[in-house]
Amino acid sequence: MNHMIDDPRWAKVLARDATADGDFVYSVATTGVYCRPACAARTPNRHNVAFHIDCAAAEAAGFRPCKRCRPDEASLRDRQAVLIATACRRIEQAEEPLSLGDLAHGAGLSPHHFHRLFRAITGLTPKGYADAHRAGRVRDALAEGASVTSALYEAGFGSSGRFYAAAEGALGMKPKAYAKGGAAAHIRYGIGQSSLGRVLAASTDQGICAILIGDDDAALVTDLEQRFPNADAIGADTDFDTTVAAVVAMIEEPAKGLTLPLDIRGTAFQQRVWQALRAIPAGKTLSYVALAETIGQPDAARAVAGACAANRLAVAIPCHRIVRGDGSISGYRWGVDRKRELLKREGAR
Repeated sequence: MNHMIDDPRWAKVLARDATADGDFVYSVATTGVYCRPACAARTPNRHNVAFHIDCAAAEAAGFRPCKRCRPDEASLRDRQAVLIATACRRIEQAEEPLSLGDLAHGAGLSPHHFHRLFRAITGLTPKGYADAHRAGRVRDALAEGASVTSALYEAGFGSSGRFYAAAEGALGMKPKAYAKGGAAAHIRYGIGQSSLGRVLAASTDQGICAILIGDDDAALVTDLEQRFPNADAIGADTDFDTTVAAVVAMIEEPAKGLTLPLDIRGTAFQQRVWQALRAIPAGKTLSYVALAETIGQPDAARAVAGACAANRLAVAIPCHRIVRGDGSISGYRWGVDRKRELLKREGAR
């Protein structure tokens, strides 16, 4: 076997794999330069190629950086992540909502390109990110005892009309009800049996707000009440059985997903994580680090793990598809054995 050709890094060079950027660089003896794995230059002869752990190692070996892919500079992906992170900070710090044109101009991009890049990196549109951030500020202010009026203006809403048009959808209930810990919010729930245990499905008028799995009905109801303090949670009548059955069917065959609408509540960061989770295909898994990279925050693996742990919608938001970096099964709010079985049902490796 030719061990040079068999080196897995060579396959990444042939594929011009941008995801390998930062893992290594390669040098070409006949040109005296070193490149990123994804360099668009003509593919060199394998026998002239050597691999190096980083730019410093390649330069110590006597090679100079390629002028085409510029491996000694920040990668395009890193530069784009910095641009979008800067735009996020501008959104968060702005006294008034910034227009798409203003944000794009600040990033040095066209509005169309900026909008597409922002959504690809954060999982949200610029407007969606701004709305989620303002909703988070409203939640924080109300939780600290602020009046609805002061929470309105502190969050950056310029008028009460705009606030009430957006706030109920963001909070899942009217602001005054949220300020009272969910009082007057009506949540219906039902409990069914699955092969993984008892399943509680709960719904507001906007959609399924909780899917909880356990072994004891009373414990599931207590969990629901703790997640929605002071809400009016009532056991539903038989017309809710269809909803419970649909949720149980999803747990039995998670790859098919759930067609019912979801009422997803969380911070802007949590919603980005949960949206990224929903984008993972059945049968595939990611590590916390990889998921953090997916949302454009590679250093936020610990915060990503926290968002996964805060998930109230078991299987519908598939945090069971997150594993350790070595591929082994990590913790799961509803039990490691259930996680292992869900992955098995999806055919995950």
